[in-house]
Order: sequence, then structure tokens, then C-alpha cells
Amino acid sequence: MNDHLFTIDGIELCAESFGNPQHPTILLIMGAQSSMLWWEEEFCERLAVKGRHVIRYDNRDVGQSATYELGNPGYTFEDMADDAIRVLDRFGVGKAHIVGISMGGMLTQILALRHSARVRSVTLLATSNFAPDLPPMEEKVMAYFSEATEIDWTDNDAVIAFNVGKWKVLAGSRHAFDEQRIRNLAAAEVKRSRNIATMNNHGLVTGGESYLTRNEEIAALSLVIHGTEDPIIPYAHGVSLAGAIPGARLVTLEGTGHELHPADWDTIISEIIRHSEAVNQDE
Repeated sequence: MNDHLFTIDGIELCAESFGNPQHPTILLIMGAQSSMLWWEEEFCERLAVKGRHVIRYDNRDVGQSATYELGNPGYTFEDMADDAIRVLDRFGVGKAHIVGISMGGMLTQILALRHSARVRSVTLLATSNFAPDLPPMEEKVMAYFSEATEIDWTDNDAVIAFNVGKWKVLAGSRHAFDEQRIRNLAAAEVKRSRNIATMNNHGLVTGGESYLTRNEEIAALSLVIHGTEDPIIPYAHGVSLAGAIPGARLVTLEGTGHELHPADWDTIISEIIRHSEAVNQDE
């Protein structure tokens, strides 16, 4: 594992790589309010031993990457998508397989259109193009996140507890909720964050609309993976997304919520490898 803190175009970003840089690269893009730690090391290492060069990184306002004034991020989703290219440039990677979850999946869609020459394939986990006719998040999610305004973000224990509760609300029923694992990840995230409170800026970022209505123009081979019990981006979003992107393949995770549960890793990793092999063979 190699950790890099670097500045490109005046923007400080933090990234880590796993595996042989001579192997095809998979770039992992995490969702909103979460640092790269939620692409767990074991998950990354298991992709790497399959013959892939794996990169994970912190989006702006989480982890060790640049933070901005709370309540005024001053950047767009297009800017965040461009950060992915900055990461690839830092590692000297021309083209990569892009894997994005949730907000990271939205950024992946933007990348596939905005920087198509740099994208070998896309894998979209628990995400959406947020078409207006798709179902909204469940009320339990809205109710939980409404409590975020009451959190004392200088109280690490309170922040950790909030994160544990969040992931419990987002979990599906198929797999047991491992509270200790989630608590450990949340504590590690608090410990390495420059300013944990700025994760809330992700809820204020705008942009991307002109790209999310153009799924039919995505030329990269696409894989959609979605849980049937996702309470924040319901399963219908994944079905719709797979139908909107030409040639996209849908993999359904029965009983899985909005999560990267270790019990699903075998399926997710094997599908990502299979998907990337199909592209590698064609090139």
C-alpha cells in the first residue's frame, strides 16, 4: 500500500494504491460524507491479488484531502469528477476502470462523459441518475439525517455514534449488522480527518445535471450493482440506470442495503474482475 498526499491545480488530495502499477488500474470513488477508509483495505487488497492496480482516494472535504468553509464548499460535482483525473495523473495512469458507490457512482457517470478517453469501464454501485420519476429515499433515512444538525461535531464520540447509527439505518436485512466493525471504521475516520464536520458540505454541492440526463451517451462498458433493500437510493434506481446505459449489465444483491457488506465482497469483487477482464480482452 502506498499513501500519497499531493497537490495538483492548487487542490490537495490524498490517495493510496495497492498492487502492481503495471496491472490494469481500478479507481475507487467513495460516496458522500465518507472517506476512502470505507473502501476497506482488505477489499482493496483482494482486488489487487486478482491482478489489478487499485487506487482509493479521499474526496474533497473528507479524510486528508482539502477542506472548505463549512456551509460553503465552493466546488461542484464536475470539479469532484475532475479530481479523479487528477488522481490518475498523479499515479501516471492513462486509462482506468472506474468503480463508484452512491455519490461516487454519480461522479463516475460524469467521468464517463466528461473524460471518456480516460475511462476503460464503469461499475456503478448503489447509485442513480436521479431521474425525477424514481422513488424517493425512505422516511427513516430522512428522519435520521435530520438529526445531523443537532450533532456536536467537536465531540468525537458523538460523531462516531452518529456514523454507526447512519450505517445501521442504511443496512439491509440479509446480513447481520457488525456494529464493532463499523465503530472501528468510524473511529479511524474521525482520527485521520482534517475536519470531520466538513463532510456535511457534500450535501450542499451542486452541478452534474447536464451529465446525468445523458446516460444513453455513455460508451464505456457498464456494470450496475444494487441491493434490493437500499433505503436511500431504492433498487428501482439501479434497474432504471442499467436500462438507460446502452449494454449495461445489472447485478442484484438480494436483501442488501446501501452498504459494502463484507458478506457481499465475493460477489462484488468477482463481478468487477469479470467486468474489467471483458474490457481488457477487447483492447
